[in-house]
Amino acid sequence: MCNFDEFSPASTAGTNDCCPENTGSINCCSYEKVSSSQVWDFASAPHLHPMKVTVNVNKPGTAPGFIFVAPYEYYSTPTVGQTGSLIMDQAGNPVWFRPSDKYTQNRDFKAQSYYGHPVLTLWQGTIAGTLSAHPDLPQGEPLPGAYFQIINQHYQVIRTITAKKGYTADNHEFIITKRNTALFLAIKHVPADLSPFGGPREGYIRNYSIQEINPETNELVFFWDALSHVNPGYSNVPASSAMESHNIWDPFHLNSVEEGPDTTLLISMRDMWGIYNIDKRTGNIIWQLGGKQSDFTFDSNATFSWQHHARYRSGTKISLFNNACCGATTPPEGTSHGLILQLDYTNMTAKECQSYYHDPALYVDHQGNMQQLPNENQFIGWGVKPFLSEFKYAGNTKNNPSLNLIYDMQMPNHTYRAFKNEWVGLPLHPPDIAVETIRKDKSIVFASWNGSTETAAWQVLAGSTPYTMSVAVSTTPRTGFETAIPIYAAGPYFLVHALDSRGRVIGRSRMVYPCNI
Repeated sequence: MCNFDEFSPASTAGTNDCCPENTGSINCCSYEKVSSSQVWDFASAPHLHPMKVTVNVNKPGTAPGFIFVAPYEYYSTPTVGQTGSLIMDQAGNPVWFRPSDKYTQNRDFKAQSYYGHPVLTLWQGTIAGTLSAHPDLPQGEPLPGAYFQIINQHYQVIRTITAKKGYTADNHEFIITKRNTALFLAIKHVPADLSPFGGPREGYIRNYSIQEINPETNELVFFWDALSHVNPGYSNVPASSAMESHNIWDPFHLNSVEEGPDTTLLISMRDMWGIYNIDKRTGNIIWQLGGKQSDFTFDSNATFSWQHHARYRSGTKISLFNNACCGATTPPEGTSHGLILQLDYTNMTAKECQSYYHDPALYVDHQGNMQQLPNENQFIGWGVKPFLSEFKYAGNTKNNPSLNLIYDMQMPNHTYRAFKNEWVGLPLHPPDIAVETIRKDKSIVFASWNGSTETAAWQVLAGSTPYTMSVAVSTTPRTGFETAIPIYAAGPYFLVHALDSRGRVIGRSRMVYPCNI
């Protein structure tokens, strides 16, 4: 199959995208097939091979939106298919996929708003442990050179943001604030004598900072670091662990930050087992929830450990993903689950409001998140366990985990976080097409448009020359990422129009001359 951009009256030859040594003559090219039941293979987009997924539960009542994941791999656990940023529909069909190379990973991939416009945001970089089984930095740590991207609805990168003050952009969190600033986490190794804590004398502390930057000017407008405000001696990770991590101790491990309704920040520190409320004006800690210096006491079922993704909720509630698992040398503290807590600031108590357990039970030793959807359903990415789920707000219990679990997807790869967001994608590149000839008067046209959310149907045009094209199939509903359209027309030239829900043409493919593939 050969693609042609334009045809002039003087010639029927054009630019051949798939034949590298095109000389202007009409040739045919084959595409590479990937023989795996777990990987997508598209005739019209032969360079895309995202993972296939399995939908285990799909009940009525789910919120509208697409699913955002970023499959990646470690050195010892290669992925199925390509890594990268992936948007799927609820049936598991790819909607947009931007593959990355083996060592470049994406994290925290989701939809946000920037100056009132929908955008995609993500972290991109290399993680220690992807290049070698024995990395120079602790396993899972971002390597210098990492950055964040803001991508518009046309899938163009419009802003690239890096950390300041010698820190490296961290892969856990990137938020666009209501002021259109970028709020994120970053890390740096600080030389320290760890012997008072039971670690090596010539060691380092992995210090975390919260940074806020104006993406338009690249100006740093806010900075806060953990080591200046939190005593590392209260960590649940012993300093002796540094001797197995290049003398680097990670006592804090910040993994989320969110702005509050006033000038506060909500911060999760996994290795402290603590969630902190910070006064952004002074940098002071207003209160600590959990850990060895908790300002709150807990009712039954309200405790948590090794947690991720703390978020403010309405009133005096907060949510988090309770890993309850697992220290380097300790068994699970409990079953991993989503958790909403009610905080009583008068009596300084925390009690369980709702919990969200997976069916069957999961023990998630790292990663994970819980997102509230617009209809108050709860969406959970199970981190290193390759599942994502949607629950009704009422939740469930450890003893009845199937209650209110209305959607569950299983993946062959894991993703740090998973989100469900509404999104309108308007790619600028043309739709893709491939044609397979069955016999002289019958062919199959394959049509796709990576990233288009507005394509509802396809129209096929055919002709004996590039100048005598006419409609051969007026409309065929879009099915999944790629639609296969049988056509009874001799051609041999074909192109497709992408149609929106009103039947309007919103995209035109290149023209192709088919061959058997």
